[in-house]
Amino acid sequence: MRLADSDPTSMPLINPNFVGDEDDLKAAVESVREIRKVMGQPSLASSIEEELEPGPQIQSDAEIGEWVKRVVSTMWHPVGTCRMGQDAQAVVDARLRVRGVDGLRVIDASIMPNITSGNTNAPTQALARHATAMLVEDLKRT
Repeated sequence: MRLADSDPTSMPLINPNFVGDEDDLKAAVESVREIRKVMGQPSLASSIEEELEPGPQIQSDAEIGEWVKRVVSTMWHPVGTCRMGQDAQAVVDARLRVRGVDGLRVIDASIMPNITSGNTNAPTQALARHATAMLVEDLKRT
């Protein structure tokens, strides 16, 4: 992640680097090849009119890899990018204050040191409610 420009209201530039590791890209290319094999089985072939994505013209590993890089996204809920803790790698403290930056807090799933076993929505809402109480408490102290 990096700043787009010097305007504080501009959205940051975020590159999640989903296929930045060569093994991830190889696995994705192989997945496309395996899906094509499954969809080509006689029991399914009669139900398939055409391959829309990546399309029959995309055949080489390099071509499939470039398609993967263009379309890959996530439906998962990444956590831990600004994790809370007490060690040197922690970004925020127990009161959600960003270490070394006065007046900045992070109040979302990124502060969770580990992903929860379920959807992150409810824990994030609970975190936000708790954070609101902490903010009010801190404002009353000043």
